[in-house]
Amino acid sequence: MTRRNATAGTGSTGGAAATTAGVFGELLRHYRESAALTQDALARRIPCDRSQVARVEAGTRVPQDTFAKACDELLDTGGVLLRLWGRIDWYPEVEHPDWFRRRAEMDAKAVTLREYQTDVVPGLLQAPGYARALLAQIATGDEAEERVRARLSRQQRFLAEDGPVYIAVLDESCLRNVVGDAAVMRDQHAHLLAVGQRPNIWIQVAPAARPLVRPTTSMSLITLPGGDRWVYSESLSRGHLTDDPAAFERHSQNYDVLRADVLSALESAALISDVMKGFDHHAEGRSQRGDVGQEQPQRQRRRQLPRSRPRIPRPRPRT
Repeated sequence: MTRRNATAGTGSTGGAAATTAGVFGELLRHYRESAALTQDALARRIPCDRSQVARVEAGTRVPQDTFAKACDELLDTGGVLLRLWGRIDWYPEVEHPDWFRRRAEMDAKAVTLREYQTDVVPGLLQAPGYARALLAQIATGDEAEERVRARLSRQQRFLAEDGPVYIAVLDESCLRNVVGDAAVMRDQHAHLLAVGQRPNIWIQVAPAARPLVRPTTSMSLITLPGGDRWVYSESLSRGHLTDDPAAFERHSQNYDVLRADVLSALESAALISDVMKGFDHHAEGRSQRGDVGQEQPQRQRRRQLPRSRPRIPRPRPRT
């Protein structure tokens, strides 16, 4: 997403009459009340949590474009909210960790990005709830929320209609390692299925049971305007970048071989859908038992759902 003239970030109460997020929230509240709907009633129809509607209306939560589109349809606005959503720079003032800032700057310029990720869903594909639950393990309060905003800010350019090519190969562990709870995971899988429909984004899964030559760590292959090419990887607390041509060629060839051997985008969507149904049933079971307690994060990361064979749907054209 390109930067526009925004007065402040979300939730700001400075000298400006209203923040851009606040304007969106006020407009949403106007249409909701005109339709004689409570926040809870609108949330059930979207569907989402009532707290999400409340926070968007308060200007403290950044909505997804799918949220704006659903509200337009439910409230019969004529598309006003989605048009406004597309004109707002939701993240005008975010701070990335020092060690990650250079990578974030590359994301803002990249013409092609190819990633391999293990264990957790990559930041560019994380739903807000998943990002919030994941970052809550290392930060709290305002710091955690600022990190969530910074992470989500990187996504906007790739989710735009004219976004750069983004190809993500996810190890199956990304789908099954639990972050947050079953409801968070269900929403994350639904998010993967939604963004995977965009014409510039391909999501493929490397099945755990399939013998593959996998990279030893998560990595990104970044191509910038002018042809500059970089390899990015991470250790526990820092990022590593190299523009060595030999290293890029070696990793690029390995990546292309891996991508040829993993599930296709269509097969991957079927597996993601099946895993999502498992989390959906798990969340329903917990709700019926009245179990609303939260597991320890480390135990959640180790907990996995049973694997099932992917259901392969009939081919359909990408749009």
